[in-house]
Amino acid sequence: MSAVQYHLLHAVSLLALSASSARSESTATVAKLWIAGTALFSGSLYGLALNGPRLLGPVTPLGGLCFIAGWALLIKPSGKAD
Repeated sequence: MSAVQYHLLHAVSLLALSASSARSESTATVAKLWIAGTALFSGSLYGLALNGPRLLGPVTPLGGLCFIAGWALLIKPSGKAD
C-alpha cells in the first residue's frame, strides 16, 4: 500500500466512525490517533516523495504506530460481562 492508499483508507474510516452512533471518549481518541497517523505517516512520505528533508524518514513509523493504536483501541473488547 502507498501513502495515498493509507490516507484514503483512514479518511473513509474516519467518515464511518463519525457517522456511527457509538459516540464515546474512546471513539474520539481513535479519531485523533488516525488523524495524527495520517499527518505523520502519509505526510512524511509525501514530503520525502517531493524531495523534502531526509529528517522526515524516521517520522513515518510514528504515524504507523498511531494507525495501529487507533485500530487496536477500536477493536478492543469492552470488557463488560454479559
